Amino acid sequence: MGIVLWVVSGCAAFLLARIVPLARRQGWAWELLPAIVTALLAGLIATALDFGGWGEPDWRAGVFALFAAFAAIGVTRAVRR
Repeated sequence: MGIVLWVVSGCAAFLLARIVPLARRQGWAWELLPAIVTALLAGLIATALDFGGWGEPDWRAGVFALFAAFAAIGVTRAVRR
């Protein structure tokens, strides 16, 4: 269940970032892929830091994955501008 939380956090960051039109010139796949990959990596880091885990959903891991996905989307928008 924890990995599902990470993917949902990445998708939520993607959907919330699509509301802001600033620098949204590229296609949606160029933002969705880095958001999900970064959310998964952040979830693994959260597991290493001992909050959450693969099968254990923890709100701290979800928030960490959400903010990491927001950062990844911001970087992709800044680079592809």
